[in-house]
Amino acid sequence: MTFLAVLAEDSGRHNLKTNKCRRRKMISQVFILSSKGDHLIYKDFRGEASSDVINVFYEMVTSLRGDQPPVVMSHDGLHFIHVRQSGLYCVATTTVNPSPFTIIEFLNRFAGLIRDYCGSLSEKSVKMNFALIYEMLDEMLDYGYIQTSSTDILKNFIQAEAVSSKPFSLFDLSNVGLFGADTQQSKVAPSAAASRPIMSSRDQGGKNEIFVDVIERLTVVIGANGVLMKGEIQGEIKVKCYLPSCSGYGASVCVDECSFHQAVKLDEFDSYRILRVCPSQGEQTVMQYQLCDDLPTAPPFRLFPTVERDSGGRLLIYLKLRCDLPPKGAALNVSVTVPVPKGSLSLSQELSSPDQSAKLQPSCKTILWDIPRFLGGAQLSALFKLEVPGLSSASLLEVGPVSMSFELPKHTCTGLQIRFLRLSPAQPGPPQRWVRYVTHSDSYTIRI
Repeated sequence: MTFLAVLAEDSGRHNLKTNKCRRRKMISQVFILSSKGDHLIYKDFRGEASSDVINVFYEMVTSLRGDQPPVVMSHDGLHFIHVRQSGLYCVATTTVNPSPFTIIEFLNRFAGLIRDYCGSLSEKSVKMNFALIYEMLDEMLDYGYIQTSSTDILKNFIQAEAVSSKPFSLFDLSNVGLFGADTQQSKVAPSAAASRPIMSSRDQGGKNEIFVDVIERLTVVIGANGVLMKGEIQGEIKVKCYLPSCSGYGASVCVDECSFHQAVKLDEFDSYRILRVCPSQGEQTVMQYQLCDDLPTAPPFRLFPTVERDSGGRLLIYLKLRCDLPPKGAALNVSVTVPVPKGSLSLSQELSSPDQSAKLQPSCKTILWDIPRFLGGAQLSALFKLEVPGLSSASLLEVGPVSMSFELPKHTCTGLQIRFLRLSPAQPGPPQRWVRYVTHSDSYTIRI
């Protein structure tokens, strides 16, 4: 009997667990973790291991150097089987030696059921519907034995009501301009424009202006082989309105989760993929969105490191850093932090351009490499020579991982673009329309 047949033959709520095939499929624990290791759901069915295994799993899955952690891992006789969807780890443990495909299929169906009941699979929706998910697990598993994964069967027993975390999900608005179909192109605002003080509506001396900011924050972990291990984008669209009254039309990109300000009207979304925005005077965040795992573009930086000892006993760290932005793009205020051995005393460096700088920070034993401006398509290098008393092979393991911070003006990693901006009703005098894109590094880590 295959696993698919086991799930399809869920004719009863609690089947007897006497056959050997079912025994081989018993699950000890099921838990859900966020990409940062936060405990969202934990259910112990058999009492065969403590809750500390959650931290054990997360340390194992994040410490691996490979680009893709193995689906099945073991620790002290306990087997961890997991799937990763929408940035969340869905994990099952077992003390027996089961067919991994059985439990993988169960976890995939479990994730699909959360989507069916909650509308989306995300950290926010899991937190808002934890009672429903626990009730779902109670019906799906009995003492660790799989009972059912059928939505039609479960709906007869689930009593909790789902809480929706957003009006819509998985919008594909890449073919529509943010604020309607007017063919007038928007202008790109200078960096200081978005931070102007709010103008009083009674001040008739100011210009008619509206600012739209698309701000994204990027979280990335890149493996030692250069392959993306984790990726997450948190974005928001802010409107700063200095018009007597206005409204607009708009849309967004394909994302995992999004939410809207109450000023956004969704009446025309189903038919025309149009969002009507009625901002008041001042600043408002009209939309927030999140994208996990499958990033639409490559990470903006790639690092090629070499760590070795020279003949004089010094530690040599050679870094080649490539910026994979488009040729016309640039990154600003790039800062590269490299952890070094605790015994490091002094640093000498060779940098590829005079505008760069580097220094050893003795208090935290890190090298800080600063690059004021980094053009897209360019490659920079740095050679650091460290005096480390008692340098050994173990000391080399203290180097890294590398972390970066930066700002990417006029760039979004999701590819979201505001193509048009239309104001209604017509404003007295020609209104100024400004649009700014910027991506900030929230956490950018590269293992070496």
